[in-house]
Amino acid sequence: MTFELRDHTADVAVEATGEALADVFEAVASGLSAAHCESIPETGDRFTVTVCAESREALLFDYLDELIYQRDVRGVLPVDHRVSIDEDGTLTLDASARGVPVGDIEAREIKAVTYSEMALERTPSGWRAYVVFDV
Repeated sequence: MTFELRDHTADVAVEATGEALADVFEAVASGLSAAHCESIPETGDRFTVTVCAESREALLFDYLDELIYQRDVRGVLPVDHRVSIDEDGTLTLDASARGVPVGDIEAREIKAVTYSEMALERTPSGWRAYVVFDV
């Protein structure tokens, strides 16, 4: 799985790929982490999140929105993402991340995930996602 940060007018975008759907979700989340700061220390404890949605795009949006919420509530930058997705019936995502205390980093504020230009698609080699974040 890979990701690249992309310039996007006043915002920042993440383009990511992965072999499996969970891989591309992890890659986008890693891109969100990288959009916050240049380097990430090894501090912090793992925490878990669970998200359910009716579509894959909504699941991706809600997952990233939950990571931003956890950043604000816990005062941590979520990094080192691990994701599993159950696609039987309602889509359910179970994930964990290591929460780096925001006091340990020099971070740019990412305000929100947007649906603007969001793409999540199956490709011949796996999955591709493109997500724009409001800064």
